[in-house]
Amino acid sequence: MLMVLAAAVVMLIVLLRAARRRAQVPSGLSNLIEAICVFIREEVARPVLGENTDRFIKYLWTTFFFILFCNLLGMIPTDGILYLVSGFRLAGLGGAATANIWVTGALAALAFLMIHFSGIRQQGLINYIKNFIPHVPWPLRPIMYFLETIGAFIKPFALAIRLFANMLAGHTVLSALLGLAFLARSYAIGGVTILGCAALSLLELFVAFLQAYIFTYLTTMFIGAAVHPEH
Repeated sequence: MLMVLAAAVVMLIVLLRAARRRAQVPSGLSNLIEAICVFIREEVARPVLGENTDRFIKYLWTTFFFILFCNLLGMIPTDGILYLVSGFRLAGLGGAATANIWVTGALAALAFLMIHFSGIRQQGLINYIKNFIPHVPWPLRPIMYFLETIGAFIKPFALAIRLFANMLAGHTVLSALLGLAFLARSYAIGGVTILGCAALSLLELFVAFLQAYIFTYLTTMFIGAAVHPEH
């Protein structure tokens, strides 16, 4: 919860600072944030949501940046820093918030509510129920409703597990390699291990962006399927 709060505070500070710059040609941080926002809106959301893009883009932007900031803050060894600064009293504080299944589960639950409430609001409850399954012969409809209902819960579950597992696995591998460097008691092995950790950290930086993108992209696809009955 500490890292969730920290990510939210940092996100507000960074994004508000970027938004306040009114230069005609953005540069630096403002240019980076604007490029990401435009990419998500034009390349991710608009091809799927069409005329409904502006209705959902704020939620999608918030989802992407919140997950991204949680992932990036997780790369900072805040738990070790707080442990040392507190005189070895504060243990277990920090780490990646998205490496906790309860955090990713909450994000997936919000996506689940957004997907189905949006579909009901767009089509109406009766039409949404009718269009919940593909158009199949009536003898197949009961089993299709059963399968689609299971699928409706599996989709957010997969979102939660994918984000949680990827973030947890990366940090676990890094911890194992650093532990090996200390246990080896060899400058050669320790040096190679440290270089491997540096290379893996760069991969983790890529994964931090990638997982935020995948979660946002799949959420967009599921919302698009809910608000457009032809899908």
